[in-house]
Amino acid sequence: MTTIPFPEFQNWLANQDRAEKTIHGYLADIKVFSAWFEQINGDELTPLRLTPTDIREYRTWLHERKSKPATINRHLAAIRAYSRWGLDSRQISADPVRGIRPAQSQKMAPKWLDRRQQRDLLNTAERALNAAQTETARMLAQRDLTVIVVLLQTGLRVGELCDLALADVIISPRKGKIIVRQGKGERQRDVPLNQDAREALSAWLEIRGEEGELLFSGQRGEGITVSGVHRRLAELGRVARVDVHAHTLRHTFAKNLINAGVTLEKVASLLGHSSLNTTRIYTTPGERDLEDAVDRLAG
Repeated sequence: MTTIPFPEFQNWLANQDRAEKTIHGYLADIKVFSAWFEQINGDELTPLRLTPTDIREYRTWLHERKSKPATINRHLAAIRAYSRWGLDSRQISADPVRGIRPAQSQKMAPKWLDRRQQRDLLNTAERALNAAQTETARMLAQRDLTVIVVLLQTGLRVGELCDLALADVIISPRKGKIIVRQGKGERQRDVPLNQDAREALSAWLEIRGEEGELLFSGQRGEGITVSGVHRRLAELGRVARVDVHAHTLRHTFAKNLINAGVTLEKVASLLGHSSLNTTRIYTTPGERDLEDAVDRLAG
């Protein structure tokens, strides 16, 4: 029969209403730390024997083994929980983890699609529309294409997209806008529509029919859901060989604006951000930006 390591610690975690997956992860990480601790110190790990120096040296050991910052911080979280158990069970009176800094990772911009990936995704949606053989299939394909174009050209949150009513879309031959009535923090904002978005929305309005108050209602008047949008994007992305979800398209919209020289204040207003600090992440080089910078040295 296999003995459960650290049974008292495990019971304490369970009493803290920790998820089963979290408990399993903490126990696995503490087991690794315990083996390292015993090898270094010649004693079994107990809360009373654990010192801040041990934790710092273990963090360094993980770093020298090329562990990623997220992995190091996961181990530190397990040790932090172990120390909290020691405090709660009155085995120790001071927290050895206090003052231990987490491993720092280089802050990157959110993932976004480059121009080729945007083109591939749009081409896939357009081909699905061209291949539609029935009225229902054509309606769904046009809806999918319009959703992609609107997300790419407006940066709406997926929940904002699903909540749009017909009355929230105003289109004229030369301009248009979407009224986001229930944005994050209950803030309303107007998002202008460029030509691509106006054309896609006009095509959708022509085919959607009269049923339902929501912009993206189906034939029976039911609106699209957030999970439904994610499923369709995942399927189209699979065909296009592009890893995409709704928030990726929002990030792409913001990144395209920054690359075009649009000011942070304007980008923040379009995205519905209340703080420029939230928007400033899009000025941080992404992984692809750094790869492109290094590639310029070749040849």
